[in-house]
Amino acid sequence: MTADTARLRPPAHRVSPRALWYWTVKAAVLWIVLLVPQVIWWFADSDGASLPHVIVGVVWLLLAAVHMVVMPQWRYRVHRWEATDTAVYTQTGWLNQERRIAPISRVQTVDSERGPIEQLFKLANVTVTTASAAGPLKIDGLAAADADQLVTDLTTRVGRTTGDAT
Repeated sequence: MTADTARLRPPAHRVSPRALWYWTVKAAVLWIVLLVPQVIWWFADSDGASLPHVIVGVVWLLLAAVHMVVMPQWRYRVHRWEATDTAVYTQTGWLNQERRIAPISRVQTVDSERGPIEQLFKLANVTVTTASAAGPLKIDGLAAADADQLVTDLTTRVGRTTGDAT
């Protein structure tokens, strides 16, 4: 196997460390939304401090704390990406982990996206679309400048490729 043969392997680069805070904030928003029904239940129930309320509250608090502390750290250790002259490599997930590779000759489009929360953290997401039935490769949590550079580099590489992109 030659050095530039594309093979499934761990990608070289981690996402931005700011992705830790981004994922934590996204998880916090989810848990706050899940708190609303509990608060409504608490105020609607005449026995506000009953045992079921305390049990549900403690379980909610423990699950929220574990999710907001463990998940971002775990995802940061797993999420990786790399773009070479021959392929784009991604590794994503935290419970369900996925490692993918797309040869440059198969890349059809390269997109960058920044939602409002990503903009607060100066992050961006890059989507590399191929003709694969598995769907596009997504690289979430890149520093905005890294995402811009990656999009530019991939666009240049794809433009130099004579592959069929199908």
